[in-house]
Amino acid sequence: MEPLLEEEEQRLDRVDSLHEPDLTSISSSLSSVFSAVDSRSATSSGDISGTSGSSGEILTADAVVPRLLEPAPACEELKATVTARQKCVGRNNKGVTWGFTSVIGRQREMEDAVAVVPAFMSLTCDHVGGCTAPGSRTSPEISPIHFFGVYDGHGGSQVAKFCGERMHGVIAEEWDREVDESCGWQRRWEVALSTSFERADSEVVTVAVAPEMVGSTAAIVVLSGCQIITSNCGDSRVVLCRGTETIALTVDQKPDRQDELMRIEREGGRVINWNGARVFGVLAMSRAIGDRYLRPWVIPVPEVTFTTRTDDDECLIIASDGLWDVMSNEEAGQVARRLLIRRRRRALMGEVDDGVSPAQAVADNLTAIAIGRNSCDNISVIVVDLKPKRKSPSSAVKKR
Repeated sequence: MEPLLEEEEQRLDRVDSLHEPDLTSISSSLSSVFSAVDSRSATSSGDISGTSGSSGEILTADAVVPRLLEPAPACEELKATVTARQKCVGRNNKGVTWGFTSVIGRQREMEDAVAVVPAFMSLTCDHVGGCTAPGSRTSPEISPIHFFGVYDGHGGSQVAKFCGERMHGVIAEEWDREVDESCGWQRRWEVALSTSFERADSEVVTVAVAPEMVGSTAAIVVLSGCQIITSNCGDSRVVLCRGTETIALTVDQKPDRQDELMRIEREGGRVINWNGARVFGVLAMSRAIGDRYLRPWVIPVPEVTFTTRTDDDECLIIASDGLWDVMSNEEAGQVARRLLIRRRRRALMGEVDDGVSPAQAVADNLTAIAIGRNSCDNISVIVVDLKPKRKSPSSAVKKR
């Protein structure tokens, strides 16, 4: 792994001696230099197309009220495909906090969109891979499912904005619609997510959202206390920081990726190296929402992954290529781990009272580093803190 640049290392080392607002102000000031629009705060619909930053927190599953759907009816005949366990995987994972930034950077137009929708669905735990042991008391419990998405538009912002406003709703609708009692929970999610991406792609045309030369990536995470489910089209990316590891949960769908190259050529297409590998020398990704003029070579079919959560999970980073073009997964993970550990430690000691969550501090810092490394694109970063909220030593003493 390449070492961080010296000035970035120094800035991380200053975390122990500076108040955290200094890091936030660094990011905010850099963002304002390159912003062409006013800041806007997040809403439940999650459409953030201008320069913005926001954070949020869900302390316990019981505190969440679903915003889109009534609790989904239980499908007791659905068979889970995970190993039976006596205790819920998510028993210690009920706390969720997040932060995000979305800045225009050095581009003339903001084409990114971000969606953060807490409790966009409510499902029984066994529908997301948890609590499937025989006799488990928590298997039929209703739990909130959270949604995070990054959409990086190209050729215009219309498709990315549309996905930011619509995709999570389509997924919730398709989950309710796709009921196959013979399938397991994973297959049901695969069908719902694939159908949702293709349906969103079709709606771009039927609703006349954008011309056929406009498209967008889509990197989304469906998060429960037990599972991290990702669905991805394009080169936005999701990585998981687990212990000392940084794990890529998605793989960029580039035209020169061997399997994608073979698929494109099998359909009579060509990949031309024009400032990087591009479909017919035009588009630098092989899957996307929109881009109808490049069918059947560029398709809206996502790749779906399932990852069981563990107590070692630190955070998720979901970002557009404005970050990944200038930072490796390992570098981003290193920055995230160091900041999270330091912020949490200081919070436990009662030293952090600025109202900035650890996740927001990481998102701010990653964005600032990307701008400092001369990223040429819009930069959108969501950081989801996967550690349960800890109690300070002082509060623990009081309860004794």
